[in-house]
Amino acid sequence: MASKQTYRVCFCFRRRFKQTVAEAPEEIKALFNRYSENGIMNADHLRSFLIEIQEEKTAKTEDAQAIIDSLRELKHLNIFHKKGIHLEAFFRYLFGDTNPPLSPSVGVHHDMNSPLSHYFIYTGHNSYLTGNQLSSDCSDVPIINALHRSVRVIELDIWPNSTKDNVDVLHGRTLTTPVELIKCLRSIKEHAFSASSYPVVITLEDHLTPDLQAKVAEMVTQTFQDVLFTPESECLMEFPSPESLKQRIVISTKPPKEYLQAKLKESDSQKGKDSAEEEAWGKEVPDLKVELEAVDKQNGSDEAEDEEDADDGDRKLQQNTAPQYKHLIAIHAGKLKGGLSEWLKVEPTRVRRLSLSEQELEKAVITHGAEIIRFTQQNLLRIYPKGIRFDSSNYNPLLGWMYGAQMVALNMQGYGRSLWLMHGMFRTNGGCGYVKKPDFLLNANKAFDPKATLPVKKTLKMRVYMGEGWNFDFKRTHFDNYSPPDFYTRVGIAGVPADSVMKKTKTIEDDWTPVWDEEFEFPLTVPELALLRIEVHEYDMSEKDDFGGQTCLPVSELRTGIRAVPLHSRKGEKYSSVKLLMRFQFV
Repeated sequence: MASKQTYRVCFCFRRRFKQTVAEAPEEIKALFNRYSENGIMNADHLRSFLIEIQEEKTAKTEDAQAIIDSLRELKHLNIFHKKGIHLEAFFRYLFGDTNPPLSPSVGVHHDMNSPLSHYFIYTGHNSYLTGNQLSSDCSDVPIINALHRSVRVIELDIWPNSTKDNVDVLHGRTLTTPVELIKCLRSIKEHAFSASSYPVVITLEDHLTPDLQAKVAEMVTQTFQDVLFTPESECLMEFPSPESLKQRIVISTKPPKEYLQAKLKESDSQKGKDSAEEEAWGKEVPDLKVELEAVDKQNGSDEAEDEEDADDGDRKLQQNTAPQYKHLIAIHAGKLKGGLSEWLKVEPTRVRRLSLSEQELEKAVITHGAEIIRFTQQNLLRIYPKGIRFDSSNYNPLLGWMYGAQMVALNMQGYGRSLWLMHGMFRTNGGCGYVKKPDFLLNANKAFDPKATLPVKKTLKMRVYMGEGWNFDFKRTHFDNYSPPDFYTRVGIAGVPADSVMKKTKTIEDDWTPVWDEEFEFPLTVPELALLRIEVHEYDMSEKDDFGGQTCLPVSELRTGIRAVPLHSRKGEKYSSVKLLMRFQFV
């Protein structure tokens, strides 16, 4: 009995869960001393700090006073003074929710009056799937979730139902359970503009007979009514602007033709071995240096049929299609007869949408990179995951964005690093789902080359001070049964190959509020396409390191100065408390 009692005491002693109180890093203390007097920072002091360190050039004394007034709730901690604030209140302000790395008040600030082809558009792939590509349920729920994230392109695969008298949405020739098209359409109508007022494009992957196409036309027109955008002419010579299409629904699909039963490609089912299961936090984003040099010799996507040739021969078959359905199509999709050079031809009398699989794009950029960029200056290019990604994993979206592709389609349920980059890109421009492409991708006189070695435009200098909040958002035993976690941070850039890099801090052992206080520099040749990647992991000697949070931020909209950076879960949901204190400077 005595020995058992002794063992219990030892066991308890080993559980070292003592919480350390977050203390301001030395640089923060030094800055407070510099911008305060006798241990008190008043509104004038704080205004000087905001202008000189945070580079908020228009800050007024009233703005600084408003910050001080907002800190009155900390009075119970004895860190508030009637003439200003003490160090602890200043530290709490810097580490608080009101000091994020992206400005919460900027909103939509890009020019929204250019054609749709001038924008990157937040695009989903197989938007109705709840899980994997082969056996998951089809539902309107992931569509609703995507719209609430400001996803602006929703993809629906439409097939005859089992009795051939109605239309279902499902991933064809798989075991996915269908959902009725009308349910998806009604959910789109209800939630389309819940997070953004800019247009929603529905891309239809059409496998219907003419009579069912007519039924779809009736469903679409009755559901969306005046919200539906229908062009006056059969083919657009130029795409409308996002501004002109606010609060509108736009339909995109290939021109209708006779229903053809597509053959199941045996090659797809043979290649599942290439789609390995993601790590706990997602595979590392593929290295674009390697991706751009490799030619993927496998050709597998059951979507290849969806962009069959849209030439004059197709149009001869249209007498067998529903004219109402044809009239709905605002953005025509399809490939011209011939090979890649023909597909990428810019037609003077019409604009269209072209779809390429990720493998097709990888091959195309090697020999036709400049042509792709020229094509995307007027036309829309959609990139979709290769068919062997049965687990709903994703590819590196930068591969498409670098070449001007507007609709880089990812599986929104395929959580991992690729999707985190997507989240980061579309935090830009007020999170409205449309991001104006950089001017160099719109320059008709000089083609941009993402693989070229360019001079450094600016350098992002960044300090990772510390982190906090895991003890509130995670169970005490989540990372380790017997001691506090051992955290380290990975930081880096996703962008053109020359700019892409990842670095890491040292590991701080046994601390819920780790202080790294490390500085990093990232030279940027194309800052307009650069995304700042931030991940926190907990070191585990015997197993895979544990995930501790992530975020991805557009470099173009980073606020300089000392900022509190909230972290998100693998699914991209913001944690309640977990955040990092960091400083950003451009030199």
